[in-house]
Amino acid sequence: MQQEQKSKQSLAWGLVVVLGIATAMFGYLFTTQKQQLSQQETLVVEKARELASTKTKLDSISTVLDSKMAEIERLGGDLTELTKVKEQLEADKKAFSRSNRVDTNKYLAKIKEYEKFLAEKDETIAQLRAENEHLVATNDSLGTHVASLSSERERLVQRQTELTDSVVTFTAENKVLAEKVSLAAALKAQNMKVLTVKSNGKVKDKDAYRANQVDKIKLIFNLPENALTVQEPKDIYMRLLDPSGAVVADDATGSGEFEVNGKEAKFTARESIAYQNNNQKVEMLYDNTGKFKPGKYNVELYAEGYKIGGGNFVIK
Repeated sequence: MQQEQKSKQSLAWGLVVVLGIATAMFGYLFTTQKQQLSQQETLVVEKARELASTKTKLDSISTVLDSKMAEIERLGGDLTELTKVKEQLEADKKAFSRSNRVDTNKYLAKIKEYEKFLAEKDETIAQLRAENEHLVATNDSLGTHVASLSSERERLVQRQTELTDSVVTFTAENKVLAEKVSLAAALKAQNMKVLTVKSNGKVKDKDAYRANQVDKIKLIFNLPENALTVQEPKDIYMRLLDPSGAVVADDATGSGEFEVNGKEAKFTARESIAYQNNNQKVEMLYDNTGKFKPGKYNVELYAEGYKIGGGNFVIK
């Protein structure tokens, strides 16, 4: 009987120990799981804040961009580049909203690019405002002058012819001013080299060549930076003039017609480039299907209706 009682006591103590161990393990697991859940909750909250912040920044950039587009349009500026950026921004916003796994670092990098672009547009707006203020002042001055002339014409009919001539002069000056602005924004070809290429690909750089050594003409030049020139695709036309002054052209090799000074003119070859406004290097290659005659050849380059450069070479 005493032995049985001891066995029961031992079993009870054993259960107590097992329960204690189980309780300790349960407490440890509960604490660990609670910490993990807390960490996960913190990460989720941080990720949510990060996503919300990124979306807010994209929306803010969109609002600022709309504002700048409206201002530039009001000032008479070009919206081509801004429209392209607006389309890209809207595409990024949609991609951000639809994606289940968003790489915020990728969009933060895009946001920096958009912010840099918007800062650059501030300079454009400032320039347009200055130009508009200057034009308003000029127009006010011209308006005052025209009013004065009109008043004088009413008093002195005999000076009508003189006043008419003055108006014509003002119109001509405005036209000249517009042409000067367009000319200032025109491309310029600098450091141009006229090279020759044989059928085997060998390139030569001389002042004079033998006809049997010339299969192709290669032009190399730079387009310097110009703040007035729009950064967009440009067509560059080459006119190759033979010793008699005639344009070397063959429609089968891409020759055609283009407009220069309001008139149609023949061109030899054309090259389309993505103008980057960074003193980029441009190469043009013309494969002449005929044989070059002896004499001096002139090369002319045109873009957007203006002559932007030229050179020459001699065939012996």
